[in-house]
Amino acid sequence: MTTSLTRNQAIEAAIESLDGAFFKALCEPPRIAVLKRVMLLARADITEIAAELPQERSVVSRHLQVLLEAGIVRATKVGRQVFYEVDGPAIIQRLEVILLHTKKIAPLCCPGKLD
Repeated sequence: MTTSLTRNQAIEAAIESLDGAFFKALCEPPRIAVLKRVMLLARADITEIAAELPQERSVVSRHLQVLLEAGIVRATKVGRQVFYEVDGPAIIQRLEVILLHTKKIAPLCCPGKLD
């Protein structure tokens, strides 16, 4: 019974780490294009980010909001401008949590040979 409880807890933790805003934010190609643009610019405001993208500025702004809520980018307000940049440490931390949960659940639900 203890093994079952541990297995169920591991499954729930793994699913919870996979089913969230992080992956939902990364599932749309236009949003990935916005993220790529932010990466290329390092730190930029909405005008700079939207300048080379085919979407309207308001659409780019909505994509940035989703990325912000998912912890993929961070925003810094300077006066009336908001500057966006990729939040590398937050992304790494999120991926490490996913990896940790996956390592815990793999032997319980899907054993196999790891190289």
